Amino acid sequence: MEGVNGKKVGHLFENISSFVRQCIFSVLNVGPVPSHIAFIMDGNRRYSKKQNLLDGDGHRAGFSALINMLRYCYELGVKYVTVYAFSIDNFKRRPEEVASLMKLMQEKIDELTKEESIVNRLGIRIYFQGNLKLLSDCVRAAAERAMVKTSGNSKAVLSICVAYSSTDEIVFAVQESCEEKWDEIRKRDANNDGGNLIGLEENVKDKDEHRIGVTNVDRHMYMSVCPDPDIIIRTSGANRLSNFLLWQSAHCLLYSPTALWPEIGLRHLIWVILDFQRNYSYLKEKKKQS
Repeated sequence: MEGVNGKKVGHLFENISSFVRQCIFSVLNVGPVPSHIAFIMDGNRRYSKKQNLLDGDGHRAGFSALINMLRYCYELGVKYVTVYAFSIDNFKRRPEEVASLMKLMQEKIDELTKEESIVNRLGIRIYFQGNLKLLSDCVRAAAERAMVKTSGNSKAVLSICVAYSSTDEIVFAVQESCEEKWDEIRKRDANNDGGNLIGLEENVKDKDEHRIGVTNVDRHMYMSVCPDPDIIIRTSGANRLSNFLLWQSAHCLLYSPTALWPEIGLRHLIWVILDFQRNYSYLKEKKKQS
């Protein structure tokens, strides 16, 4: 009987919380709402130590925080959410810790794509961004399955950056841009009476056409599936981007609450949305000038 009563109370509390959020979000929606929020999920290990938890439990608590934040962003109307889950530098940690995190990552990826998961209930498409070749075979296979399983979802997009660093992303994009341009030159060369490149060098217009520009690099970024972030939130109070979305964050709002990632909640999201709305005109003008 106590268990039944407990479920009823929990269900009632959930309904009340949902109603309160709807009221708050309806007020926030009077102003501009960001289309893309990115999170640096910092502080899982410190949370674990702070709460005297076992290894890995801090990251499990962080996963619960991610699910809640996804729900809040979706209810608010945020189309794109990006999270920094595992950087290339994280591979420098102790081998046993990396192996444990990879195992946990595989478990949570599979959990995200269950039929009854929040991802499928809310229609969220998942992308994994980064140098996926660096992942273990099991984790990479789980990531690929998740992307295939959610490819039909179209209401929102969750980008999970794993084996990622911004410098790696930029180098990759430049390399892809160079290869693309060389392919264009070779094709033109093949159609130009044996392909004499001297003619191209003498033609200033052709030279300009074969230069790599920002738009070329943009197109080959891992994160090209999303618009640039409007807000980057890094928990634990650190004011560093830690090699995350350096190319895309020139004009976004940065927010660094002191809460560790598992402690992040609705109040933090509300605060940063209000700050975004307060600075919206300034941010919009800066983007126009860029």
